[in-house]
Amino acid sequence: MTAHLPLKQGSRLVLASHNKGKLAEFASLLAPYGITVLSAGELDLPEPEETATTFEGNARIKAEAAAKATGLPALADDSGLCVSALGGAPGIYSARWAGPEKDFPAAMRRIEIGIDGDERDAWFISVLCLAFPDGTTFCFEGRINGMIAPEPRGAAGHGYDPIFVPENETRTFAEMSDAEKNAISHRARAFELFREKCLG
Repeated sequence: MTAHLPLKQGSRLVLASHNKGKLAEFASLLAPYGITVLSAGELDLPEPEETATTFEGNARIKAEAAAKATGLPALADDSGLCVSALGGAPGIYSARWAGPEKDFPAAMRRIEIGIDGDERDAWFISVLCLAFPDGTTFCFEGRINGMIAPEPRGAAGHGYDPIFVPENETRTFAEMSDAEKNAISHRARAFELFREKCLG
């Protein structure tokens, strides 16, 4: 059976994440389209091992596992910060750099220590993958370029937001309101591509 797009009003969609904040964000984004979002966490789905070497590969692993387990379409996000001076690291290992305690201040210090000189170019990437129970998948990549700030600034946002200054800005993501960040972020750009293809 071939999956049909766009997703219809009244559809149920599994968000392949145990992150409550991410669930709230996607539920809000999808609400105007009449899509009900369930999370992998509330469905007690196990978290699959992310063994791929790309954002797209890991997003696909998570989405396909959730779609297969539930028989519903599933959406997964994989994202991270890439720093030019570190050869693109932490990249797909962005969360792991913060360790099991999610110590992002320590991860940000590790990035600062690794930057030698003035090469502070960086970019955030987000890949959304929509998987159907029949095995059909669609992936969408959003990217925003920027630079690493000399020191963390701002108290909003999460993760590496205090050290990332997006292009054409002087503020870090953590110095912006949620609305300002969400208007330009890597995830917003990936979601726009998903919206055009999957929501009609």
